[in-house]
Amino acid sequence: MTEVSDDVLIQRIAGGDRAAMRTLYGRHSTRVLRFLIRLVRDQSRAEDLMSDAFFDVWRQASRFEGRSSVSTWILSIARFKALSSMRRPGERELESEIAEAVEDEADTPEVVAQKASKAEALRRCLGQLSAEHREVVDLVYYHERSVEEASQILGVPAATVKTRMFYARKRLAELMAAAGLERGWP
Repeated sequence: MTEVSDDVLIQRIAGGDRAAMRTLYGRHSTRVLRFLIRLVRDQSRAEDLMSDAFFDVWRQASRFEGRSSVSTWILSIARFKALSSMRRPGERELESEIAEAVEDEADTPEVVAQKASKAEALRRCLGQLSAEHREVVDLVYYHERSVEEASQILGVPAATVKTRMFYARKRLAELMAAAGLERGWP
């Protein structure tokens, strides 16, 4: 089933095909989980939200209209779940260290330590951005979404996504400079 497109999988899921659901989940669960962790800053909560989002995919597959890619639709559902969860009273943001970078095994321990230090500093800088700016950076850079897809997921015009990206990059450059980080990696 790995060769089957997401659109075909959604059609099969709408018909109750559990194998198609497992395949779709396998393709997209890691990306959705990372997206949710960055939004809610709590791995356990992100895992719960991801389960809820994929449950909605199972229940609403017949309503998918194909106006966006399946992955964009799933991220939209996940984002809605996260935002709804954050609006509930008593919810709080937890530490950002939950979303850790994967180290390159080919690097020497010294290079790994330098990268980890830079990655942590960059994570702190990203954490200082506004929620709107963090969300746009996450979608465009970490999830490789186009401006149009980010616009659909966020429910804002493409021009707003572009504006948020401009100001997010500008602010991130200021924060990185203040933290003593160069713009590139060695």
